[in-house]
Amino acid sequence: MRRFFIHPNEISNPTPALADDEARHIKNVLRLKPGDNIRLFDGSGCEYDAKIMTLSDNSAEVSILHRIDSIDDPLVEITFAQAFLKARKMDLLVRQLTELGISKWIPFIAKRSVPKPDTKHLFTRAERWEKIVIEALKQSNRGHFTKIGGTVSFEDILGLALEHDLKIVFWENESKPLHRALSSNTGSYRKILAMMGPEGGFTPEEIEDARAAGFVTATLGPRTLRAETASIVACALLQYLFGDMGKNVLTKIPASNSYP
Repeated sequence: MRRFFIHPNEISNPTPALADDEARHIKNVLRLKPGDNIRLFDGSGCEYDAKIMTLSDNSAEVSILHRIDSIDDPLVEITFAQAFLKARKMDLLVRQLTELGISKWIPFIAKRSVPKPDTKHLFTRAERWEKIVIEALKQSNRGHFTKIGGTVSFEDILGLALEHDLKIVFWENESKPLHRALSSNTGSYRKILAMMGPEGGFTPEEIEDARAAGFVTATLGPRTLRAETASIVACALLQYLFGDMGKNVLTKIPASNSYP
């Protein structure tokens, strides 16, 4: 059944309505009609079976038939802090990391970040990222919204360390993969903060500051990856080791020499 996003505030209304773009998609692309059943999600983990009551180019009123709770409670909350990249690479990452299941996305400015957008452009991009998140949730069958954080400084990201059980910087000059970087601290992590650098990578000073703030540094292997590729690989690795892609596989393996 087709899934559409409905704002949580609409659910309690006598006649809940979908946003204009969802209504246009239902009417003009899918050519659904009043009386057809659809599935709605509100980004908080709840879904709803609903029936289309009225439909126009800019409005789709529905009747909620019943509610389905907690369709995909995440095993781990991953906050992904990404240094600004060039062009539309950030759009790509918002889409693909949302599909992979991150809980929050925070863009930040590193020393080697080439693009440093002004406030107006940052606001426009944040609006676009929120729309991309909704499309990615529909694509991936996720029910929990990926929160978009405001653009901050590198130092602001370091200040988030105490809020997370595990803090990781993936760095091309590190020699240890993640499972070895964690050593014997392979516990069960609920909140993970991953930080990825810009095209030029982090400076040695930034890495030292991150380590001092409690971040672990790890490599993604011997290959030289594009910055956007590295971020996708890092997220998939975290979801496999700690999340639902591998069912928290790292906690099931002894912390001795189980890995090479």
